This record gives sequence, C-alpha cells and structure tokens, in this order.
Amino acid sequence: MENILEIIRQPWPWYIAGPLIGLTVPALLILGNKTFGISSSLRHACAACMPANIPFFQYNWKKEIWNVVFVLGIFIGGIIATFGLSNPDTIVIAESTQEDLKELGITDFSSLMPAEIFSWDVLASPAGIVFFVIGGFLVGFGTRYAGGCTSGHAIMGISNLQWPSLVATIFFMLGGFAMVHLIFPLIMSWLSI
Repeated sequence: MENILEIIRQPWPWYIAGPLIGLTVPALLILGNKTFGISSSLRHACAACMPANIPFFQYNWKKEIWNVVFVLGIFIGGIIATFGLSNPDTIVIAESTQEDLKELGITDFSSLMPAEIFSWDVLASPAGIVFFVIGGFLVGFGTRYAGGCTSGHAIMGISNLQWPSLVATIFFMLGGFAMVHLIFPLIMSWLSI
C-alpha cells in the first residue's frame, strides 16, 4: 500500500497522465453516451438551486446530474490530493522560468500557486478583488461565448473532429500566450506585487 501511495504522490509524466485524461472521452461515450466538459455543470447547479423564470435555466437538469456529480468528484479529489497525497518534495521549476517570474515580482516557488498572487492579503486588496472578480467573470463569459470550456473543446471536441473546437482551442492558446506575455506583466505591476 505504501508503494502505491508513493507512486500517486509523484508527478506523473505526460505520456501517462495525457492518455489517462484522453481515455475519459471514450469511457464517457461508451459507458453512458455522455460528452466531457466541465463548464455546463455550473448551469446545471444553478438550474437546480435557483429555479426562476429565466429561460436559460428552464430545462430538465436532473437528466444531467451526472455532470454535477463528476465535477463534485473532481473537487473532492482535489481536496484529498492536496491534504492527503501531496508531494512533500520541492516543486521543480526551470531556472529560466524562475528568472522570468522574479522579474514580475514572484519569488516564492514553494507551492503550485505563488503566494504573491494567491494569498488573502492580495485577495483583500481592492486591486486583488478587481483582479479576481473581473478575471472570474471573463473566464465565465468566455466559456459560455465559446460554447464550452477548454476541457470540453480541447479534449472532447477535437477528439470528435469538430472544427469549431479546433478553432476555439487555437484561440484559447493564443489568448493564453497574449495574457502571459502582454497583459500579465501589466496586472502584476498594477497589483504592486
């Protein structure tokens, strides 16, 4: 049992983790004729919790409860992984990446999420509230505008050879590059981190 826990605690190489994620698509299709995606679960949860006269939420959400349970499982799995299976070793970050991050004011490399950005002090600041609220809104808006999230388009849509999913994934990547190289440095200087 201890050997299994040690294997689980270590970072898995891409050639193992990638195919496992990819096998989710045929498993969902074969076992339940379901499509993989995370963003629609928020709609299902809202339809279940806040029944109102909003047409967007008036549908049979009970038919899609599996998706909410799937996302709940991801959340619970994340908690278990964080508190019960986390790797005690120092996270390895390339020297060149560390230098680039230091130029932006990020110097704490002890965890996956830099404390200079993801801390209560930053979140409680006016700039932090704007950063996270506007960022969260843009992610939610972009997800609905694109007709799905990155996992739905990049994993499910491309594997089904859907042209719109390929286009969406290309623009997700371009947006990510633009964010990291053009917008993120401006945000970091604005947050005075």
